[in-house]
Amino acid sequence: MASAMDHVISVEAAGTLDGLFRERVKRTPTHVAYRDYNHQQSNWRDYTWEQMYREIARWQAALAADGLQAGDRVGVMLRNSPEWVLFDQAAMGLGLVVVPLYTQDRPDNVAYILNDSNCKVLLFGTNEQWAMFKDVRDQLGGLLRILIVEALDGAVDDARVKSVEQWLPAQAGDVKHVARNGNDLATIVYTSGTTGRPKGVMLSHNNILTNSFAALQVLTVTPEDSFLSFLPLSHTFERTCGYYLTIMCDATVAYSRGIPQLAEDLQSIRPTMLISVPRIYERIWGAIRAKLDEGPPLRKKLFLAAVDVGFARFEHAQGRGPWKLSFLFWPILNKLVASKVLERLGGRMKAAMSGGAALPADISRVFIGLGLRVLQGYGLTETSPIACANSPEDNLPASVGKPVPGVQVKLGENNALLIKGPNIMMGYWNNEVATKAMIQSDGWLNSGDTARIDEKGHVFITGRIKEIIVLSNGEKMPPVDMENAILQDPLFEQVMLLGEAKPYLSLIAVLNGDQWNKLAGEKGWKAEDAATLRDNGVKELITQRVGAQLKAFPGYAQVRQVTLTLEPWSVENGMLTPTLKLKRPKVMEKFNAEIDGMYAGH
Repeated sequence: MASAMDHVISVEAAGTLDGLFRERVKRTPTHVAYRDYNHQQSNWRDYTWEQMYREIARWQAALAADGLQAGDRVGVMLRNSPEWVLFDQAAMGLGLVVVPLYTQDRPDNVAYILNDSNCKVLLFGTNEQWAMFKDVRDQLGGLLRILIVEALDGAVDDARVKSVEQWLPAQAGDVKHVARNGNDLATIVYTSGTTGRPKGVMLSHNNILTNSFAALQVLTVTPEDSFLSFLPLSHTFERTCGYYLTIMCDATVAYSRGIPQLAEDLQSIRPTMLISVPRIYERIWGAIRAKLDEGPPLRKKLFLAAVDVGFARFEHAQGRGPWKLSFLFWPILNKLVASKVLERLGGRMKAAMSGGAALPADISRVFIGLGLRVLQGYGLTETSPIACANSPEDNLPASVGKPVPGVQVKLGENNALLIKGPNIMMGYWNNEVATKAMIQSDGWLNSGDTARIDEKGHVFITGRIKEIIVLSNGEKMPPVDMENAILQDPLFEQVMLLGEAKPYLSLIAVLNGDQWNKLAGEKGWKAEDAATLRDNGVKELITQRVGAQLKAFPGYAQVRQVTLTLEPWSVENGMLTPTLKLKRPKVMEKFNAEIDGMYAGH
């Protein structure tokens, strides 16, 4: 009898991440591996495993011609595409170490990462990206080659710069696989961390392979499954689950054209699997809610009834709730409401995975109630990334699930969640101090999150030992460090950053009275009028000043909205502790209405 894992390549059979691709080509060479959109022809095109493998050989030949040696680092700053895979696989086959970069990151931050990792090659997608590096080109002296996927736009004054078409040879021999073992370094993924500059997380081939295999034991993925990839491949969640895992199980990946076209791509590709951060579910729910609010009251009542009945059915199926008479109405509610919403997601969705940040319970309830199997998980870049995940058979939305096979968790001091397993990183690149602070001598990694574990082994994240803001797209921000930077501007007396599980950062700021009077006088504003602090023009200028203080932080660490006040936070009014530490919950309580306003519509 065939096993559900028969089509899956084992960790042992793969050996390395490039060995995984080679093994997939051997087993199913003619199966469709990837799809992407051809803008010239306005259609989707398919690539088989074998076709990709032949192209990998060309990329390897070009990398070798540039004199790269095993162990050298190479950077990729490219949107999700077959070229991302070709570069990654070609590099790993030669024993090179891949450093993924976010396409939206600030040039000076990218320059730091390239220099810290001593990258020899950088792959861009567009001429526009390269043009953005004009002011930091003097910091890119370590690069031997700069590649751009699209044709070069006019003359280039740097001999290192070539288009990929110019750089690739017309023909190449066989794909090479430098002899290594699974414990060798495969990639360095930079994460912002809690203080200072980004830290490079070193992940081995075995870290990622074992994590992919563990995920496939939680959720069955077959060769008939199709993924729509839109979360950046520089995000370890997408890279492990939406790239290496799909090679392991022979699933097809289609690369979305981007978030603006996501709704259209869902209709065209009709995926069965989706990997996302909470922000996408929030956007979809936001669009649905807006339509419900604009429409007739009966439609909204019907929708909410469908969610209520659907979620009760889910709880019953999970063994946590009773059978209810209202279940008899589900066929009608499904036809009128649920099926229509799921059709907007392509109509074939088997499972939607959410990670990178906490998925709000009310949003999770909506989608599960409508019949979408939403599975929340938990992990860190340092855990490759999955540590815990809910399964279809044991899905407790309030939790992040149980540890995936091979991974152990326990509670340490102050209920810190400790993690151990083959997915734990090798350490931080050139940063032994940070490595020792993260991984104990007995191999347990301190996640920095506090948790509780119920009697069945479900893990519930309850907070953070160190204050960190995690946006709904999974980006992590160190609020204390950023707040200290903002306070370097004398206009600001006290500040508090917000954004946990939200789409962007916002700020509540107490302005220095003298500085505010001075600024208001210069601008002709009425400093004494409280309404001035709510003026959009005033807020825009203050937001710009905040941004000027945050230049040393990653490009995505931007404050979009501000609330301003002249009333200081003190021990007397309950906003500070006796040791003058900020009571964040008290501040949020006081400014509850203003916070709602800063995130209205999102």
